[in-house]
Amino acid sequence: MTSMALMKPIKSFLTLVLVSLISCDAYSGGIRGLIKGDDGTALAFASVFVKQTAAGAATDINGRFELALPPGEYDILFQYLGYETQQQKVTVGSDFVEINVTLKTQVIVLQNVVVKAGKEDPAYTIMRKAIGKANYHTQQLDSYTAKVYIKGKGQLRDYPWFAKKAIEKEGITKDRVFISESVSEIKFTRPNKFEEKVIAVYTKGKDRNTSPNQFVFGSFYEPEIAEVVSPLSPKSFSYYKFEYLGSFKDNQFEISKIKVTPRSRGDNVFEGIIFIVEDWWSIHSLDMQTIKLGIKFKVKQIYNPIEDKAWLPISQQFFVEGKVFGFDFTGEYFATLKDYKIKLNPAMVVPEMKVIDAKIEKEEAKKIENLSASKGGKFSKKDQQLQERLASGKEVTNKELRQMMREYEKQEQKQTKEPEVLEERTFIVDSLAYKKDSVFWSEVRPVALSKQEERGYVITDSISAVEKQKEEGDTLRNKKGKKGFQLTDIIVGDSYKLSKTSDFRIHTPYGGFNTVEGFNLIYRTSYYKRWVIKDKKDSTKKARTSRLEISPIARYAFSRELLSGKLRVEYRNAGTRLTLEGGRYVEQYNSDEPIHSFVNTLTSLFSGDNWMKLYEQNFIDLKYRQRLNEKFTFHSSWSLSRRTELDNKSDYTFFSENREHYRPNAPVNIESQTGFETNTAFTGAIGLEARPWQKFVIRNGFKSRIQNSSPLLTLDYRKGFNSVLGSDVNFDLIEAGIRQQIKFGIRGTFDINVKAGKFLNADKLYFMDFKHFLGNKTPIITTDPVTGFRLMDYYLYSTKDQYLSVSAHYHFRKFLITRIPMIRLMGVQENFFVNYLATPSSKNYTEVGYGLDGILRIFRIEGAVSFTNGTYQDYGFRIGISSILSVNFGD
Repeated sequence: MTSMALMKPIKSFLTLVLVSLISCDAYSGGIRGLIKGDDGTALAFASVFVKQTAAGAATDINGRFELALPPGEYDILFQYLGYETQQQKVTVGSDFVEINVTLKTQVIVLQNVVVKAGKEDPAYTIMRKAIGKANYHTQQLDSYTAKVYIKGKGQLRDYPWFAKKAIEKEGITKDRVFISESVSEIKFTRPNKFEEKVIAVYTKGKDRNTSPNQFVFGSFYEPEIAEVVSPLSPKSFSYYKFEYLGSFKDNQFEISKIKVTPRSRGDNVFEGIIFIVEDWWSIHSLDMQTIKLGIKFKVKQIYNPIEDKAWLPISQQFFVEGKVFGFDFTGEYFATLKDYKIKLNPAMVVPEMKVIDAKIEKEEAKKIENLSASKGGKFSKKDQQLQERLASGKEVTNKELRQMMREYEKQEQKQTKEPEVLEERTFIVDSLAYKKDSVFWSEVRPVALSKQEERGYVITDSISAVEKQKEEGDTLRNKKGKKGFQLTDIIVGDSYKLSKTSDFRIHTPYGGFNTVEGFNLIYRTSYYKRWVIKDKKDSTKKARTSRLEISPIARYAFSRELLSGKLRVEYRNAGTRLTLEGGRYVEQYNSDEPIHSFVNTLTSLFSGDNWMKLYEQNFIDLKYRQRLNEKFTFHSSWSLSRRTELDNKSDYTFFSENREHYRPNAPVNIESQTGFETNTAFTGAIGLEARPWQKFVIRNGFKSRIQNSSPLLTLDYRKGFNSVLGSDVNFDLIEAGIRQQIKFGIRGTFDINVKAGKFLNADKLYFMDFKHFLGNKTPIITTDPVTGFRLMDYYLYSTKDQYLSVSAHYHFRKFLITRIPMIRLMGVQENFFVNYLATPSSKNYTEVGYGLDGILRIFRIEGAVSFTNGTYQDYGFRIGISSILSVNFGD
């Protein structure tokens, strides 16, 4: 054996010994043990917190824990909801210290308070003080950093029979547990900046595209969490009843236990227990649950006083459970936070502030308010004035504190670089996050994996290995994992990955029936190309994507025995969209397509109602849309078309007696005849959209709009050019509009849409150039529930003059039948709407309607009555997709 060959095993051995020594030195000791209740029950997910290091761990499902610590003396807190917190002083040396802890059931002591009939429960005083100080807690810290461990797991417990084959083909079984873990470094900087860097992700298998669990920055001190009203919201007394259940001592702190009950049960309200720290008026812990869209959410949080300055969460548990369309699922989410480093906001350093309940302690509150008035009332220099006011007398009413904090936040927001940005978040994943070994994970896990979780990882690995073998081979693959093109794809459609940045798709063929074409068949293919542009200067910024789409669309009309089609080419990037389209195709007279082809097929074949009216055009269109900045968007469209009137070619119907119901393919209009000669039209349009009070969030440097934070103002101008490129039209139309949604908490949502316009010139135009409105005459409605009419004829009131259209829609959480809790828990809500149209011939057409929304979570049923000049005209019932859902009915 050569000397070199001999040295290799020696070097390997020495390296192993050195690593072992380093590891032993770094994790030479710590604490481990068992936590159980006084009844002998092991306490799963109990919290173990080290005060000196702000490090933490949690027990596993058997109540055991282990936490590595360097040598030294530590104060260890053992906590579990419903049990007394226990603190022990422990000296850690070179070995692990065994600590077996028995937590006593929390003894709740009722104060000497008797709640008499008509008198207020003491819980309301406690909650008023906590609510008054909620904003103080959100502004108390200038910044903090922490390390968070997150484990998420989920399981599909049941699924409908028709999905069984497809689901099991993907390796999903009822006993399979999906699991992932992550470790992140988080940072908060006041007033609204959150940063998260994922330094480790453990999700077995090949798939690395799945986003790791992100830490949820939501806070119960905010008025809402994921659109659920917080018990600490200033409006909480309108949504909740509070009951004082007693108090207990947690070390030197007095803790009040408050029961939170919704005044009306249903979606978007919490129910459960919240524990409030007396005098601090901060959250000690909580156990809450809520429902959203029929899915149950439960959250448990435990807080600790970090550096005895601020109460922050150290342990969180989330549970999700639901059954949707036969899919029964459950999920758990566990997070522990440690290594807190906090920096106080100098304006909020008021160690002995006393909050006075202005409703109960009226005399003392009046003295404080008089003191405030004598010192100048409202403040202008936010830091100095706020600090002086809080320090003076060391007393403040809950109402005054809330007002001061609101003014403080407002002034501070104005002084930021971008006052319209309400939140900024940065989320990055370290390049080595997926490469951490098992030693790393065994050290950082605050809770050991259960047998079920370990099995979940093994199953995922096995399935991923099989998938990897299947995918080796051809470059051209469809979404079902088969190699290459299959003949059946011509009928059912499929997608094919050509490269990392390009795809080809055969869309599933579709069609329908109308009296002009008879049955038709539409066949579409698409090629997609993407370009990803990364910011070279700032790697944290979100990469921007450009996309090119080329889609030929063929349409065959059986009764006309005619093949037509068009080619669509579209290019998109951030803020820009350019679309070129041309060919020979049939179109509805109203380009907004008020009647869906599927609905028209049903009404034609079953009842002989051919509501869809069509014409044909040979055309080329160019459309351009450009976001000028965050608040203004410009759009323009240009079209050259040769337009031809069409007649009915089929009277087919399932029931022969319905043939006499068919009407000519000519819209009926009060103002004008709708028939036309073949003509050429060259038209152009420009428009501007403005959102003047738009608010934003920033994600990884990419600014996006907060939906409905500003009204949408529109201004459009459309012109028909005479004698240009052979054009026969000559008209000018100008239109202005406004659309706004206003939310009244979770109580209701109000939408309004107003449009007004006038033809400045109507010298020569054809019926498709008129201003049309979203009418409806079918039992099924597919148009926007805010802007669409329910009973109005599609074209009866179309105009070439002036017009005003107003639609108002109010969405009630609780109104008539939704006063019944069971109805609300089913997700049903009530709508009330009014639609109004004024044209020279519409006679002040008005609709008033009422609807039930969210039936079976996906449908809505409406009833409406129509009037002209206040005289009753008609009534009808409609069914549509729930307005809660967003559905695209386009082809």
